[in-house]
Amino acid sequence: MLKESLYRFFLLNKFVNAIFPLVETELKKLIRLAERIPDPMLKNQALESIRKKKFHCQGGSVYALYPGVPLRDMVHFIVSYQTISDYLDNLCDRAGVMNEEAFRQLHLAMTDALLPGTSYNDYYMYYPYKDDGGYLLFLVDECKNFISTLPSYAIIREKVLFLARLYSDLQVYKHLAPEVRECRMAGWYKNYLDYFPEINGWEFAAAAGSTLGIFMLVAAATDPDLDGLEAWKVFHSYFPWICGLHILLDYYIDLNEDKVNGDLNFVSYYASEIQCLERLKLFYKNSLEEATKLKYPLFHSTVVNGLMAMYLSDPKALSNGRSLITEQLLDHCGNYTKLMHSFCCWLRKTKRL
Repeated sequence: MLKESLYRFFLLNKFVNAIFPLVETELKKLIRLAERIPDPMLKNQALESIRKKKFHCQGGSVYALYPGVPLRDMVHFIVSYQTISDYLDNLCDRAGVMNEEAFRQLHLAMTDALLPGTSYNDYYMYYPYKDDGGYLLFLVDECKNFISTLPSYAIIREKVLFLARLYSDLQVYKHLAPEVRECRMAGWYKNYLDYFPEINGWEFAAAAGSTLGIFMLVAAATDPDLDGLEAWKVFHSYFPWICGLHILLDYYIDLNEDKVNGDLNFVSYYASEIQCLERLKLFYKNSLEEATKLKYPLFHSTVVNGLMAMYLSDPKALSNGRSLITEQLLDHCGNYTKLMHSFCCWLRKTKRL
């Protein structure tokens, strides 16, 4: 038990004191690049996506601490890939565009970035704003450069591309006009539900919205001895459980904000607060169980508890009558998560998170 506690403390300390500064440095470089984007709309969305979604890059960069991973290079990849994701989300959500063809073309960047070599697309082909001065192409290239160094890339290739395509599909459908998005999304996810009988369609969609499975598979592929069995274990542990927990927590804290803005929110589809609580508990329980099946289980269980601590430390988790559910979730997770939660609250108070 002492050994586990020391490992968790070491991981948390390195995450904050080594990873956070690296993420900050990477984002500052991207801000300088975004500030040179010629088109005012694209420039504004690029800058907003970095400044308002920094914690996405911070959280995802925990996978730079996976044993054997080249830390700096992995942070660079994660920040580059997550910035593509956040930037495209803004282009679909905040620019007044609702064009399915444009959204799908933009999100080809998510799969191109995971393919070594010179495969590119004209990402802005159907989008009304086009001149980003090479910003998106630069991010895609930075990801490609790292992917091309992975000794076990062939083993994870189809798995990361599958997850990237699911992510892209979700982003396309969720940003369509409110009167059609639910129907289109239901038509999409029903093709997969037979393979995931323990979850419903909206939970599947939530899991598709996480990049954590991609980051973990990439981290695993830095090991030249990675085998197909371990890669499958990672895939099935992260999708749908750990990925689903990640995004359900994200939607949980944004529930009221999304309602005001008319944005789609998967947590809103639960019939009651009690059902929401029970499903979050189930995703947490299954995530921890899946973590035990993987190489370095303590790393993965720390990530799972860290997700609970980070999201539930957001002030929004205590607003609009959700404080009781949040407290019950923390009680369910136990003392270690509560300790991490207190630490995350301190990070937020000191503006480091």
